[in-house]
Amino acid sequence: MRPQDLPQGGPAAALPALETLKQRACESVELNAARLGALSRDIWSRPELAYEERQAHDTMTRFFSSGELPGAAWAVQPRYKLDTAFRADWGTAAPQGARPLRVAFLCEYDALPGIGHACGHNLIAEAGAAAALGLKAALESLPQPAPVGVQVTVLGTPAEEQGGGKIDLINAGAFDGLDVVFMAHPSQENAAYLPDVAEHDCAVAQSMRGQFRISGKVGIYVRQRDVRPVLAGVTVKYYGKASHAAAYPWEGVNALDAAVLAYNNLSVLRQQMKPTWRVHGVIKHGGVKPNIIPSYTELEFYLRAPSVKDLAVLTEKVENCFRSAALATGCKVEIKGGENDYYNVLPNKILQKVYKENGKKLGIEFISEDSILNGLSGSTDFGNVTFVVPGIHPYFYIGSDALNHTEQYTEAAGSQNAQFYTLRTAKALAMTALDVIFKPGLLEEVREDFRQVKLKEEGQINPVEPNKESGIGTAACASHYTSLILSQ
Repeated sequence: MRPQDLPQGGPAAALPALETLKQRACESVELNAARLGALSRDIWSRPELAYEERQAHDTMTRFFSSGELPGAAWAVQPRYKLDTAFRADWGTAAPQGARPLRVAFLCEYDALPGIGHACGHNLIAEAGAAAALGLKAALESLPQPAPVGVQVTVLGTPAEEQGGGKIDLINAGAFDGLDVVFMAHPSQENAAYLPDVAEHDCAVAQSMRGQFRISGKVGIYVRQRDVRPVLAGVTVKYYGKASHAAAYPWEGVNALDAAVLAYNNLSVLRQQMKPTWRVHGVIKHGGVKPNIIPSYTELEFYLRAPSVKDLAVLTEKVENCFRSAALATGCKVEIKGGENDYYNVLPNKILQKVYKENGKKLGIEFISEDSILNGLSGSTDFGNVTFVVPGIHPYFYIGSDALNHTEQYTEAAGSQNAQFYTLRTAKALAMTALDVIFKPGLLEEVREDFRQVKLKEEGQINPVEPNKESGIGTAACASHYTSLILSQ
C-alpha cells in the first residue's frame, strides 16, 4: 500500500498504531479471563498421561469450537495427526497470489503419573489459547484489511513428558509452512530463554554373553533446569540364571550383581564427568526373594549434557559401564530407549529481545543473563520444533516458589494465584507476535537468526551469500504497512 492509496486523512485515519493493537490484544485476554481460567482448571482437575489426554483434547477443541468466543469462528480439527492432538486456525485474507504469514501457538496438556499437573501444563494450554485469542482480536480490530494475510494457528501438542508428541507432529507435517511458533512454560522465574539441551534415545542389545549387537542409538535423557524428566530415558535389563542362593549359588548367574556393578560403575565415572553432565537412575527390579539368585534385574537411567557433542562422549562412557557389568557377571544385557530424540532448544535472540521488551511493559521482571548462563539445562520436544521453524519458549513465574514435579507445584498450577501470571505471559506472547507481523524487517531478522544458529549448531557455518533465501518460508512482507502504522 502506497501513501497515495490510503483513504483521505492519512495513516492515522486508516490504521491504528501498533501499540494500540497490542492494547487490544491485552484487553481481549482480560475479556476472556474467566473462560480461560475455567479451561485451565478443567485440564488441571482431570490429569492424563502422555498420549492419553483425551479429556484435555476434548476440552480444548470444545473451547475453540464454542460460539461464545468473540469474533469469527475458528476452524477446528480434532485428533489432528495424533489421537490427542488438535489444530485450530483463523486468518485474515491475503492479497491475491500472496502467501499469508503463519504464526502458531502451542498448547501442552499432559500430566505426570501420581502427582498430576506438577509441571503446570494446564497453564501452558491456557497461555497458548489466551495468546491466540489476543492476537486474533487485535487483527480483527483493524479498520481495513492488511496488505499481508495472517494465519493464526493453535496446535495442541500431547506427550511432552514422555514420548515427544511434537516430534511425531513434525514427522507428520504439522509444522510445515509455519513461520514462527510461540509457547511458554511455568517455572519459578521469568526468562525469555533457558538453555534446554539435546536428548538422544537408543536401543542396545546383547544377544549372547560377552558379545554385543548395536541395534540402535544409545538412549540419552535430559531435561530442563526445573529438573523434570521428559521421558523414561534408558531402560537397562540384565538377564542371568536363577539358582538356590544357599545350596547351589555357583549354578546361578546373578543379574542383581550386574545391576549393582553397573550402578557403581556410573558412580565411579562421576569423578571424570564434567560439571554440566548428569547421570541418575534407579533399580526398578532387583529380584524376587533373598534365597533365589536373581535371574532378572531392571534399571532406569537419565543422562544429561549441554550439547550433542558432549552427549556423544557421555553416551560412550555410560555404554561401557553397562556393558562391562554384563561382561563381569556373565549376564546378558538389553538397553532400550524411546523412539524420539529430543534436540536442544535453539535460541532466537531476536524473538527473545522483543519478548522481553513486551514483558517489561507488563511488569515482568526477568532473571539476569548470568543466571541463565550458569543454570543447569535439559531438554524438551520443543527443541525439535526450533530446528524446523523459528520459535520462542520463555519460562514464567506462577506466584509460587514450589519446584516443578512436586505436589506443591501441582497445587500452585491449579491455584487462582497462577492466573494473573499466566495471562500476563500470554499477553506478552501476543504482543511479540504482533511485532513479528508488523514491525518492518523483524520477520527477516528472526529468520536470519534462526538460519545462522541452526548452521552453527550443525557445524555448517559458512559465509552468508547476499540476498540468499532463508528457506523458512516466503510470507509477504508487511514492512511498508507497518512503517505507516509506526509513523503516527
